Amino acid sequence: MAPDPTMPVAADVVVIGGGIIGASAALYLAEKGIRTALCEKGRIAGEQSSRNWGWCRNTGRDIREVPLMVESARLWEGMNARVGAETGYRRKGIMYLCGDEAELAKMGRWLERAEPFQLGTRLLSTAEVAALMPQSERRWAGGLYTPQDGQAEPQRAAPAIAAAARTKGAAVLTDCAVRGVETTGGRVSGVVTEHGPIRCGAVVLAGGAWSSLFCGNLGLHLPQLKILASVMRTAPLSGAPDIAAGGDGFGFRKRLDGGYTIANLGGEVSEIVPDTLRFLPDFATTALTSWSRLRIRIGSRTLQEARMPRRWRLDALSPFERVRTLNPAPHMPGLHHALQRLQRAFPAFRQAVPAQRWAGLIDTTPDMIPVISPAEALPGLFVATGFSGHGFGIGPGAGRLMADLVSGDRPLVDPTPFRFARFAERPRPGPSETAL
Repeated sequence: MAPDPTMPVAADVVVIGGGIIGASAALYLAEKGIRTALCEKGRIAGEQSSRNWGWCRNTGRDIREVPLMVESARLWEGMNARVGAETGYRRKGIMYLCGDEAELAKMGRWLERAEPFQLGTRLLSTAEVAALMPQSERRWAGGLYTPQDGQAEPQRAAPAIAAAARTKGAAVLTDCAVRGVETTGGRVSGVVTEHGPIRCGAVVLAGGAWSSLFCGNLGLHLPQLKILASVMRTAPLSGAPDIAAGGDGFGFRKRLDGGYTIANLGGEVSEIVPDTLRFLPDFATTALTSWSRLRIRIGSRTLQEARMPRRWRLDALSPFERVRTLNPAPHMPGLHHALQRLQRAFPAFRQAVPAQRWAGLIDTTPDMIPVISPAEALPGLFVATGFSGHGFGIGPGAGRLMADLVSGDRPLVDPTPFRFARFAERPRPGPSETAL
């Protein structure tokens, strides 16, 4: 996506980060008639917003996120018409496949908690799973299925939304890193970019995996770690399911091009970096509950992040200019494991021809739900980050909620669960026991 030819000297709001969250926030702010500038240090959707699975799900989501996801699903339904472009959104359903009765019981506990939201989710028997997915040779204990869930194309969606924001009057600036925030009288009065300052009364930080580092330079404590998630896509393939599904170490969805996106469900990699120790007290509870799902290792990022400056001046080169795009290598053993498991369960995938493999870094919080909130310590700063792998599906709703908070309008949903201040509260927040 080509940047605007000139940078504005002033705006009402500057949005930092051109992923799905930042692009959506810019769109809804512009629709409210608010002068908005979207600044992205690299390309629109260059990082995790184009590297995820493409699921837009209510199924198995943390109950605290469900109201926002319900609204996000409604916004996804009309997104192609709203932006006048193809985002790839289709409502095809998502199913979690259960290999044994223990998994099925966990799905049942989640469904009990989600019942008040009337999502249309059903707990399926072995026979019902077989009827909906006859392509599988495996006998599943059951499944959790939401027919209303959807999927979209990550590489198309955020650029289409950002282009629509521009059409509505927002400036969209790529290769334009924001080095920091300027204040006057104790509140935000502007930002300093690598190309010069922009005066503004509010800033939305939607920097994904970079947000914690940005906040640290402002003296704000935002506990956030990066998790490596690897994905692959296949060439067009026939005979496999249209319903997106996950189970027994794999997840998949059918793409618009006829191929499939495949990933290792529950096989994310966590590298030991300085932030691992820095935020250890915040993540202690999460580590205990999620240890079995993560592959802990020391890798290339260990040294890279140890060398990255934690503080910098606004008239000097920032870390965001030194590294334009986080482009980690995929974890090949995990992808191989996922494809093998998938091929055992669904014979059609034995003919799959891998076309591309990639990885992204997921921005994760201690309780596995995002921050969508003002930063009370710095009036005029708003933060939307830490989506913990849920950001793509929830992106339109999160962007709309952030636009409501910035403008002072009635919020789309109750923002209390997503408050920035919760990390300073006791007891420390932890992940939901029933979220999948």
